[in-house]
Amino acid sequence: MKFGKYLVEKQRAEWSEQYVDYKALKDLIKESAAEEATAGVQSFSPRTTSLTVQRAADKRDSAEERFFQKLEAEVEKCGSFTARLVGELRERLKQLQGRVRAGADEAQRAELLEEAKAIGDEFLQLEKYVNLNYMGFHKILKKHDKMLPHSPCRQFYISHLHNQPWVQGNYSDLLVALSTVYSDLRGDAPTGQADEAAEGIVRSTTKYWVRMSDVSTVKHHILQHLPVYQHNKERYSGDAQLINSVYMDNSSLELYHGRLDKRPNAIALRIRWYGPEEPSEVFVERKTHKETWKGDESMKERFALREDQVLMYLDGDLPEEAIQQEMRMAGAPEDEVVRVSSLFCEVQRTVDAKQLKPMVRTQYQRTAFQIPFDTTVRI
Repeated sequence: MKFGKYLVEKQRAEWSEQYVDYKALKDLIKESAAEEATAGVQSFSPRTTSLTVQRAADKRDSAEERFFQKLEAEVEKCGSFTARLVGELRERLKQLQGRVRAGADEAQRAELLEEAKAIGDEFLQLEKYVNLNYMGFHKILKKHDKMLPHSPCRQFYISHLHNQPWVQGNYSDLLVALSTVYSDLRGDAPTGQADEAAEGIVRSTTKYWVRMSDVSTVKHHILQHLPVYQHNKERYSGDAQLINSVYMDNSSLELYHGRLDKRPNAIALRIRWYGPEEPSEVFVERKTHKETWKGDESMKERFALREDQVLMYLDGDLPEEAIQQEMRMAGAPEDEVVRVSSLFCEVQRTVDAKQLKPMVRTQYQRTAFQIPFDTTVRI
Protein backbone atom coordinates (compact mmCIF):
# COMPACT_ATOMS: atom_id res chain seq x y z
CA MET A 1 0.00 0.00 0.00
CA LYS A 2 1.25 3.49 -0.88
CA PHE A 3 2.05 5.52 2.22
CA GLY A 4 -0.27 8.37 1.21
CA LYS A 5 -3.23 5.99 1.25
CA TYR A 6 -1.99 4.33 4.45
CA LEU A 7 -1.79 7.74 6.14
CA VAL A 8 -5.38 8.57 5.25
CA GLU A 9 -6.66 5.18 6.43
CA LYS A 10 -4.85 5.28 9.79
CA GLN A 11 -5.47 8.88 10.80
CA ARG A 12 -8.05 9.85 13.39
CA ALA A 13 -10.94 11.58 11.62
CA GLU A 14 -11.32 14.50 14.07
CA TRP A 15 -7.59 15.25 13.80
CA SER A 16 -7.41 14.94 9.99
CA GLU A 17 -6.24 18.54 9.46
CA GLN A 18 -3.36 18.10 11.90
CA TYR A 19 -1.47 15.32 10.09
CA VAL A 20 1.48 15.97 7.79
CA ASP A 21 0.28 17.09 4.35
CA TYR A 22 2.06 14.24 2.62
CA LYS A 23 0.38 14.76 -0.76
CA ALA A 24 1.34 18.45 -0.97
CA LEU A 25 4.95 17.66 -0.12
CA LYS A 26 5.00 14.83 -2.66
CA ASP A 27 3.61 17.17 -5.36
CA LEU A 28 6.35 19.72 -4.62
CA ILE A 29 9.00 17.01 -5.03
CA LYS A 30 7.52 16.07 -8.41
CA GLU A 31 7.49 19.75 -9.41
CA SER A 32 11.12 20.10 -8.32
CA ALA A 33 12.09 17.06 -10.38
CA ALA A 34 10.29 18.52 -13.41
CA GLU A 35 12.10 21.87 -12.97
CA GLU A 36 15.42 20.08 -12.80
CA ALA A 37 14.65 18.11 -15.95
CA THR A 38 13.79 21.25 -17.96
CA ALA A 39 16.00 23.98 -16.50
CA GLY A 40 18.78 22.08 -14.75
CA VAL A 41 19.58 22.25 -11.07
CA GLN A 42 20.18 26.01 -11.05
CA SER A 43 17.20 28.08 -10.02
CA PHE A 44 16.80 31.51 -8.52
CA SER A 45 17.59 31.85 -4.82
CA PRO A 46 18.91 35.06 -3.23
CA ARG A 47 22.40 34.83 -1.74
CA THR A 48 22.02 37.78 0.63
CA THR A 49 19.49 38.84 3.22
CA SER A 50 18.67 41.78 5.52
CA LEU A 51 18.08 41.82 9.23
CA THR A 52 15.50 44.60 8.84
CA VAL A 53 13.57 43.42 5.79
CA GLN A 54 11.27 40.43 5.90
CA ARG A 55 11.44 38.50 2.65
CA ALA A 56 8.00 37.63 1.33
CA ALA A 57 7.32 34.51 -0.70
CA ASP A 58 8.66 35.05 -4.21
CA LYS A 59 7.10 33.48 -7.28
CA ARG A 60 10.65 32.92 -8.47
CA ASP A 61 11.34 30.59 -5.52
CA SER A 62 12.15 27.14 -6.79
CA ALA A 63 9.74 24.30 -6.11
CA GLU A 64 12.41 22.71 -3.94
CA GLU A 65 12.69 25.85 -1.82
CA ARG A 66 8.91 25.85 -1.43
CA PHE A 67 9.15 22.16 -0.47
CA PHE A 68 11.44 23.00 2.44
CA GLN A 69 9.21 25.90 3.51
CA LYS A 70 6.22 23.57 3.50
CA LEU A 71 8.18 20.82 5.26
CA GLU A 72 9.19 23.13 8.10
CA ALA A 73 5.60 24.38 8.44
CA GLU A 74 4.34 20.81 8.68
CA VAL A 75 6.88 19.94 11.37
CA GLU A 76 5.82 23.02 13.32
CA LYS A 77 2.14 22.10 12.91
CA CYS A 78 2.69 18.61 14.34
CA GLY A 79 4.71 20.02 17.23
CA SER A 80 2.09 22.64 18.13
CA PHE A 81 -0.75 20.13 18.02
CA THR A 82 1.13 17.63 20.18
CA ALA A 83 2.01 20.31 22.76
CA ARG A 84 -1.61 21.47 22.91
CA LEU A 85 -2.97 17.95 23.44
CA VAL A 86 -0.37 17.15 26.09
CA GLY A 87 -1.36 20.35 27.91
CA GLU A 88 -5.03 19.34 27.78
CA LEU A 89 -4.23 15.85 29.09
CA ARG A 90 -2.19 17.31 31.96
CA GLU A 91 -5.13 19.56 32.90
CA ARG A 92 -7.60 16.66 32.79
CA LEU A 93 -5.26 14.58 34.96
CA LYS A 94 -4.87 17.43 37.46
CA GLN A 95 -8.65 17.74 37.80
CA LEU A 96 -9.03 13.96 38.11
CA GLN A 97 -6.39 13.76 40.84
CA GLY A 98 -8.27 16.46 42.78
CA ARG A 99 -11.52 14.49 42.55
CA VAL A 100 -9.81 11.27 43.65
CA ARG A 101 -8.20 12.96 46.66
CA ALA A 102 -11.59 14.37 47.66
CA GLY A 103 -12.88 10.82 48.13
CA ALA A 104 -15.55 8.90 46.26
CA ASP A 105 -18.28 6.34 46.83
CA GLU A 106 -18.63 3.22 44.68
CA ALA A 107 -20.61 4.93 41.91
CA GLN A 108 -18.21 7.89 41.77
CA ARG A 109 -15.26 5.49 41.81
CA ALA A 110 -16.55 3.77 38.67
CA GLU A 111 -16.92 7.16 36.99
CA LEU A 112 -13.39 8.17 37.99
CA LEU A 113 -11.98 4.88 36.68
CA GLU A 114 -13.74 5.48 33.38
CA GLU A 115 -12.23 8.98 33.13
CA ALA A 116 -8.77 7.62 33.98
CA LYS A 117 -9.05 5.02 31.23
CA ALA A 118 -10.27 7.67 28.77
CA ILE A 119 -7.22 9.84 29.54
CA GLY A 120 -4.89 6.87 29.04
CA ASP A 121 -6.57 5.93 25.76
CA GLU A 122 -6.28 9.52 24.54
CA PHE A 123 -2.57 9.52 25.34
CA LEU A 124 -2.11 6.33 23.32
CA GLN A 125 -4.00 7.91 20.40
CA LEU A 126 -1.64 10.88 20.61
CA GLU A 127 1.36 8.55 20.49
CA LYS A 128 -0.07 6.90 17.36
CA TYR A 129 -0.49 10.37 15.86
CA VAL A 130 3.16 11.20 16.60
CA ASN A 131 4.40 7.89 15.17
CA LEU A 132 2.32 8.20 12.01
CA ASN A 133 3.62 11.70 11.30
CA TYR A 134 7.17 10.73 12.23
CA MET A 135 6.97 7.91 9.68
CA GLY A 136 5.50 10.34 7.15
CA PHE A 137 8.46 12.72 7.43
CA HIS A 138 10.89 9.81 7.06
CA LYS A 139 9.05 8.64 3.94
CA ILE A 140 8.85 12.04 2.28
CA LEU A 141 12.54 12.78 2.91
CA LYS A 142 13.49 9.41 1.45
CA LYS A 143 11.38 10.20 -1.62
CA HIS A 144 13.04 13.62 -1.93
CA ASP A 145 16.54 12.16 -2.01
CA LYS A 146 15.48 9.46 -4.48
CA MET A 147 13.93 11.90 -6.96
CA LEU A 148 16.42 14.75 -6.38
CA PRO A 149 19.77 13.01 -5.83
CA HIS A 150 21.72 16.23 -6.58
CA SER A 151 20.53 17.78 -3.28
CA PRO A 152 20.18 15.04 -0.65
CA CYS A 153 18.75 16.26 2.66
CA ARG A 154 17.40 13.22 4.48
CA GLN A 155 20.37 12.62 6.77
CA PHE A 156 20.57 16.25 7.88
CA TYR A 157 16.84 16.77 8.26
CA ILE A 158 16.24 13.55 10.19
CA SER A 159 18.77 14.81 12.75
CA HIS A 160 16.81 18.09 12.89
CA LEU A 161 13.58 16.12 13.30
CA HIS A 162 14.98 14.07 16.17
CA ASN A 163 15.55 17.27 18.14
CA GLN A 164 11.92 18.36 17.93
CA PRO A 165 10.21 18.32 21.37
CA TRP A 166 7.26 16.36 20.02
CA VAL A 167 9.63 13.61 18.79
CA GLN A 168 12.20 13.31 21.58
CA GLY A 169 10.16 14.73 24.45
CA ASN A 170 9.53 12.51 27.48
CA TYR A 171 5.89 12.60 28.54
CA SER A 172 6.10 9.56 30.83
CA ASP A 173 5.21 11.74 33.84
CA LEU A 174 1.64 11.55 32.50
CA LEU A 175 1.71 7.78 32.96
CA VAL A 176 3.14 8.19 36.47
CA ALA A 177 0.28 10.56 37.40
CA LEU A 178 -2.23 8.15 35.86
CA SER A 179 -0.65 5.26 37.78
CA THR A 180 -1.07 7.21 41.03
CA VAL A 181 -4.76 7.76 40.26
CA TYR A 182 -5.35 4.05 39.68
CA SER A 183 -3.34 3.17 42.78
CA ASP A 184 -5.40 5.54 44.94
CA LEU A 185 -8.66 4.19 43.53
CA ARG A 186 -7.53 0.60 44.20
CA GLY A 187 -6.41 1.50 47.71
CA ASP A 188 -2.87 0.17 47.27
CA ALA A 189 -0.84 0.24 50.47
CA PRO A 190 2.76 -0.76 51.31
CA THR A 191 2.91 -4.20 52.93
CA GLY A 192 5.71 -3.31 55.31
CA GLN A 193 7.97 -6.03 53.92
CA ALA A 194 11.62 -5.20 53.38
CA ASP A 195 12.54 -4.43 49.80
CA GLU A 196 15.16 -6.29 47.78
CA ALA A 197 17.90 -3.88 48.82
CA ALA A 198 17.83 -5.50 52.24
CA GLU A 199 17.48 -9.21 51.57
CA GLY A 200 17.83 -12.01 49.07
CA ILE A 201 14.95 -12.60 46.70
CA VAL A 202 13.84 -16.01 45.46
CA ARG A 203 12.31 -15.36 42.08
CA SER A 204 10.69 -16.89 39.05
CA THR A 205 10.88 -14.73 35.93
CA THR A 206 9.21 -14.64 32.54
CA LYS A 207 10.40 -12.31 29.78
CA TYR A 208 8.69 -10.99 26.66
CA TRP A 209 9.76 -9.00 23.62
CA VAL A 210 7.70 -5.83 23.13
CA ARG A 211 7.81 -3.72 19.99
CA MET A 212 8.80 -0.09 20.59
CA SER A 213 5.47 1.12 19.17
CA ASP A 214 3.61 -1.03 21.76
CA VAL A 215 5.58 -0.07 24.89
CA SER A 216 3.21 2.70 26.03
CA THR A 217 0.18 0.46 25.42
CA VAL A 218 1.71 -2.29 27.57
CA LYS A 219 2.56 0.24 30.29
CA HIS A 220 -1.02 1.54 30.22
CA HIS A 221 -2.44 -1.96 30.67
CA ILE A 222 -0.08 -2.78 33.55
CA LEU A 223 -0.53 0.44 35.54
CA GLN A 224 -4.27 -0.28 35.75
CA HIS A 225 -3.29 -3.18 38.05
CA LEU A 226 0.10 -2.28 39.55
CA PRO A 227 1.59 1.17 40.27
CA VAL A 228 4.75 2.52 38.66
CA TYR A 229 7.59 1.94 41.10
CA GLN A 230 9.76 5.03 41.54
CA HIS A 231 13.08 4.32 43.25
CA ASN A 232 13.52 8.00 44.14
CA LYS A 233 10.51 10.29 43.60
CA GLU A 234 12.51 13.43 44.37
CA ARG A 235 15.02 12.79 41.55
CA TYR A 236 12.77 11.22 38.91
CA SER A 237 9.48 12.65 37.64
CA GLY A 238 9.14 10.15 34.79
CA ASP A 239 8.37 6.45 34.89
CA ALA A 240 11.92 5.18 34.25
CA GLN A 241 15.29 5.40 35.93
CA LEU A 242 18.80 4.79 34.66
CA ILE A 243 20.29 1.44 35.69
CA ASN A 244 24.09 1.08 35.65
CA SER A 245 25.67 -2.36 35.98
CA VAL A 246 29.29 -3.57 35.83
CA TYR A 247 29.53 -7.34 35.31
CA MET A 248 32.44 -9.34 36.72
CA ASP A 249 34.11 -12.19 34.84
CA ASN A 250 37.52 -13.64 34.00
CA SER A 251 39.47 -13.92 30.76
CA SER A 252 37.72 -17.17 29.77
CA LEU A 253 34.28 -15.62 30.39
CA GLU A 254 33.46 -18.44 32.78
CA LEU A 255 30.46 -16.76 34.41
CA TYR A 256 29.04 -15.60 31.08
CA HIS A 257 29.14 -19.08 29.53
CA GLY A 258 27.75 -20.65 32.69
CA ARG A 259 24.69 -18.37 32.57
CA LEU A 260 24.36 -18.76 28.81
CA ASP A 261 24.34 -22.55 29.09
CA LYS A 262 22.04 -22.37 32.15
CA ARG A 263 24.30 -24.63 34.18
CA PRO A 264 23.00 -25.51 37.66
CA ASN A 265 24.11 -22.94 40.24
CA ALA A 266 25.68 -20.72 37.55
CA ILE A 267 26.19 -17.25 38.98
CA ALA A 268 26.35 -13.69 37.72
CA LEU A 269 28.20 -11.08 39.77
CA ARG A 270 27.67 -7.39 39.17
CA ILE A 271 28.03 -3.99 40.78
CA ARG A 272 24.92 -1.86 40.31
CA TRP A 273 23.88 1.72 40.96
CA TYR A 274 21.02 3.97 39.95
CA GLY A 275 20.82 7.33 38.22
CA PRO A 276 23.11 9.35 35.93
CA GLU A 277 25.28 10.87 38.67
CA GLU A 278 28.45 9.45 40.18
CA PRO A 279 27.22 7.05 42.90
CA SER A 280 27.88 7.42 46.60
CA GLU A 281 26.58 3.90 47.20
CA VAL A 282 26.52 0.79 45.00
CA PHE A 283 25.08 -2.71 45.34
CA VAL A 284 27.11 -5.88 44.94
CA GLU A 285 24.70 -8.45 43.53
CA ARG A 286 24.90 -12.20 43.04
CA LYS A 287 22.33 -14.00 40.87
CA THR A 288 22.26 -17.80 41.12
CA HIS A 289 20.55 -19.94 38.47
CA LYS A 290 18.55 -22.94 39.68
CA GLU A 291 16.85 -25.73 37.72
CA THR A 292 13.12 -24.94 37.80
CA TRP A 293 12.19 -28.44 36.64
CA LYS A 294 13.66 -29.70 39.89
CA GLY A 295 11.42 -27.37 41.85
CA ASP A 296 14.22 -24.93 42.67
CA GLU A 297 13.93 -21.16 42.19
CA SER A 298 16.67 -18.81 41.06
CA MET A 299 17.89 -16.32 43.64
CA LYS A 300 19.16 -12.76 43.67
CA GLU A 301 21.13 -11.54 46.70
CA ARG A 302 22.84 -8.23 47.30
CA PHE A 303 24.42 -5.89 49.80
CA ALA A 304 25.44 -2.24 49.73
CA LEU A 305 28.93 -0.72 49.69
CA ARG A 306 30.11 2.86 49.68
CA GLU A 307 31.62 3.81 46.34
CA ASP A 308 35.05 4.36 47.90
CA GLN A 309 35.04 0.79 49.30
CA VAL A 310 34.53 -1.02 45.96
CA LEU A 311 38.15 -1.29 44.84
CA MET A 312 39.32 -2.32 48.30
CA TYR A 313 36.65 -5.00 48.37
CA LEU A 314 37.55 -6.40 44.94
CA ASP A 315 41.24 -6.43 45.88
CA GLY A 316 40.44 -8.32 49.10
CA ASP A 317 41.59 -5.43 51.30
CA LEU A 318 38.21 -4.60 52.88
CA PRO A 319 37.62 -6.74 56.02
CA GLU A 320 34.14 -7.99 56.80
CA GLU A 321 34.45 -6.46 60.28
CA ALA A 322 34.30 -2.99 58.70
CA ILE A 323 30.91 -3.74 57.11
CA GLN A 324 29.62 -5.40 60.27
CA GLN A 325 30.56 -2.34 62.32
CA GLU A 326 28.90 0.07 59.88
CA MET A 327 25.69 -1.98 59.84
CA ARG A 328 25.50 -2.22 63.63
CA MET A 329 26.10 1.53 63.97
CA ALA A 330 23.25 2.09 61.49
CA GLY A 331 20.96 -0.05 63.68
CA ALA A 332 20.65 -3.08 61.38
CA PRO A 333 19.23 -6.21 63.05
CA GLU A 334 21.77 -8.88 63.93
CA ASP A 335 20.33 -11.49 61.56
CA GLU A 336 20.76 -9.03 58.68
CA VAL A 337 24.37 -8.36 59.73
CA VAL A 338 25.04 -12.11 59.68
CA ARG A 339 23.39 -12.55 56.27
CA VAL A 340 25.32 -9.67 54.67
CA SER A 341 28.58 -10.76 56.28
CA SER A 342 28.17 -14.27 54.88
CA LEU A 343 27.38 -12.99 51.37
CA PHE A 344 30.22 -10.45 51.62
CA CYS A 345 32.76 -13.21 52.29
CA GLU A 346 31.34 -15.67 49.72
CA VAL A 347 31.48 -13.12 46.90
CA GLN A 348 34.95 -11.94 47.92
CA ARG A 349 36.24 -15.53 47.87
CA THR A 350 34.65 -16.11 44.43
CA VAL A 351 36.29 -12.98 43.02
CA ASP A 352 39.67 -14.16 44.28
CA ALA A 353 39.33 -17.83 43.32
CA LYS A 354 38.05 -17.20 39.80
CA GLN A 355 40.23 -14.12 39.23
CA LEU A 356 37.22 -11.98 38.38
CA LYS A 357 37.50 -8.40 37.23
CA PRO A 358 35.12 -5.80 35.72
CA MET A 359 34.40 -6.88 32.12
CA VAL A 360 31.24 -5.21 30.80
CA ARG A 361 29.28 -2.11 31.74
CA THR A 362 25.63 -1.73 30.75
CA GLN A 363 23.25 1.20 30.99
CA TYR A 364 19.53 1.23 30.30
CA GLN A 365 16.30 2.93 31.32
CA ARG A 366 14.01 0.70 33.36
CA THR A 367 10.33 1.08 34.17
CA ALA A 368 9.12 -1.13 37.02
CA PHE A 369 5.61 -1.78 38.32
CA GLN A 370 5.33 -2.88 41.94
CA ILE A 371 3.51 -2.09 45.17
CA PRO A 372 6.14 -0.38 47.40
CA PHE A 373 8.01 -2.82 49.67
CA ASP A 374 6.07 -5.77 48.26
CA THR A 375 8.28 -7.91 46.00
CA THR A 376 5.60 -10.56 45.44
CA VAL A 377 5.04 -9.31 41.90
CA ARG A 378 7.22 -6.96 39.90
CA ILE A 379 6.84 -6.18 36.21
